[in-house]
Amino acid sequence: MKNKVSSFPFRLNLLFFFIFILFLLLVLRLGFVQIVFGENFKREIARKDDITITNPVPRGKMLDRNFKVIVDNIPKNAISYTSEGAGQQDMLKTAENLAKLIEIKTDTLTVHDKKDFWLLKHPEQAAAKITKQEQTLYRSKKVTEKDIYQLKLKRVTPKDLNQLTSEDLKVLAIFREFKKSYKYTPQMVKNDGVTSKEFALVTEQLQSLPGVDTTTDWERSYRFGNTLKSVLGNVTDANEGIPADQLDIFLSKGYSRNDRVGKSYLELQYEDVLHGFKGKVKNSTDQVESIFNRNIISSGKRGSDLVLSIDMDLQLTVEKIIEEELLAAKKWPDTSLLDRAYVALMDPRTGEILTMAGKKMVKNKETGHIDLLDDALGTFTTTYNVGSTVKGATVLTGFKTGAITPNTFFDDQGLKIKGTPLKKSYAYLGTLNEIDALKKSSNVYMFHTAIQIGKGHYEYNQPLRLNEPHAFEIIRNSFASFGLGARTGIDLPNEQTGFKGTSRLPGFLLDLAIGQYDTYSAMQLVQYVSTIANGGYRMQPHLLKEIRQPIDNMGELGPLVMEMKPKVLNTIDVQKEWLDRVQTGFRKVMQDSEGTAYKFFGDAPYSPAGKTGTAQAYYDGPDRNRFGKEPPQVMNLSLVGYAPSQNPVIAMAVIVPWAYQGKDDHRANLKIGRRVMDAYFQLHKINH
Repeated sequence: MKNKVSSFPFRLNLLFFFIFILFLLLVLRLGFVQIVFGENFKREIARKDDITITNPVPRGKMLDRNFKVIVDNIPKNAISYTSEGAGQQDMLKTAENLAKLIEIKTDTLTVHDKKDFWLLKHPEQAAAKITKQEQTLYRSKKVTEKDIYQLKLKRVTPKDLNQLTSEDLKVLAIFREFKKSYKYTPQMVKNDGVTSKEFALVTEQLQSLPGVDTTTDWERSYRFGNTLKSVLGNVTDANEGIPADQLDIFLSKGYSRNDRVGKSYLELQYEDVLHGFKGKVKNSTDQVESIFNRNIISSGKRGSDLVLSIDMDLQLTVEKIIEEELLAAKKWPDTSLLDRAYVALMDPRTGEILTMAGKKMVKNKETGHIDLLDDALGTFTTTYNVGSTVKGATVLTGFKTGAITPNTFFDDQGLKIKGTPLKKSYAYLGTLNEIDALKKSSNVYMFHTAIQIGKGHYEYNQPLRLNEPHAFEIIRNSFASFGLGARTGIDLPNEQTGFKGTSRLPGFLLDLAIGQYDTYSAMQLVQYVSTIANGGYRMQPHLLKEIRQPIDNMGELGPLVMEMKPKVLNTIDVQKEWLDRVQTGFRKVMQDSEGTAYKFFGDAPYSPAGKTGTAQAYYDGPDRNRFGKEPPQVMNLSLVGYAPSQNPVIAMAVIVPWAYQGKDDHRANLKIGRRVMDAYFQLHKINH
């Protein structure tokens, strides 16, 4: 008994000794860590990262030359999510909480989305879809985690997906938007139809919705509906973000992947101006990437405003004229293929485009009625044989090459080249010089001019041989100096230069001289006639007139940033006498009783000048597939003009493709042209 009592204190003391030793070692270790690594730990605890988040701002507005707003921004409530490094389960929990507060569309969810979500929501059932053999292969690294996940996806059945409730789908729709977000970059979760109640509820619950924010978004508003909308262009939405083929370019400029950018025409052309400067917020994060402080660096600044050269009052009037005259022309016989018309108006002194209008007739599949759709793009993206409107360029090319001299006369008797039909004017016009040839629109005069340019010799019913091997290039290069068959330089993408015939048979050179071989656009025609009107200066057409700084005051203009200056692309290098004679011919077309446009313009008070055009062509429109190998022959109508004939202030081009078949000419080109010129001078008088 004594031995047992005496051994207990010894064991207890031994235990206390060991505890003391362990405690001593712990103290020594802590001291070592404090001395050796203390500063490192202090720095780690004190470490923070500053992350700058950019918030989008509204784009700049577009206004017409009279400062009427064409494109604006409409503010709207929005709910966004900014990824702060949260894991999937945390994001899912936030999505579940947000789904209780807002409604969201689920009709765009894919089967793949639902399968992904089902696997996330039912991890145990998902794991059961993998066999023991497959698990063994995974543990032995013979299949990857990705392979296993794909097997799970493949084995999710429709019955499994039926387990997802309507509430689950709402959560999924929100969760999917969360997953699209890039770290520290706001992603729109809902920016369409956010009610005041939803906005208020979410705002109240932001503390329990990490990453979620209530904000103001915007959408483009078009004050004049679809008028000119195709030219104004489109902007990507938040889901599209930056187009993949331009991603690197935009990222190098500081854009975020989900930024909305201009994707067509003016919105694209002037993206750098319209985009603006995004708001910046600096988030300070600790070592576990939790945000503990937010500072607003800048509130951002919306994009600069574009003032366009377009006159919207004139644009609307011209579009109405086109619509009315197209519908009237369709009542004529043999007009089944007629479906469109184009008008371009330009200031020949500056290159400013005042109107670019196009209308296209399309059958509405639902109602069966004909709809007249905007096709302003067609003024520079579609080209046609235009006929005699190019004859001014042909005469000046003849002068430049020495093929003809002022007051050269030719007999208008038709030309018979061996093996080809008679090439003639619409009637025998007698013997005439270049002025009368323009006034009466002689084809034969232009044929003789082309033969002389090609250093050829004509004999009745004999082969036509040209000794100048570059005759086609000579005429085309000369035409290009006016803008025909060349890029006009308009400040829009996707301009088309037209089709150039490939055959070098001499007869086609004659066709080229009367506008029935190569094809041209309305924008090329208006640049061409402007060059004749202004004394030989080929002006670059442009839609941008000014750039203005944005200001917040409604209805006020910001300070001028940049004003577009007129740009001369080239001069046509002709003598003043030559140009005077062509201008005289153009004036006689409209003001002389024998002129081809006199019946429509003879009484015009603004002293117009111009040239009519009718081209025999082959139909190549939207119904081309209805016909066999050989498309039907059609007549294209065109008109170029300017006014007043002295010191002109407006130049015009009209094209009515596939106007009719047969011989019944409804003269839609001239009817449109006269009404458009009248409208311009009426509005000009009112405004000035």
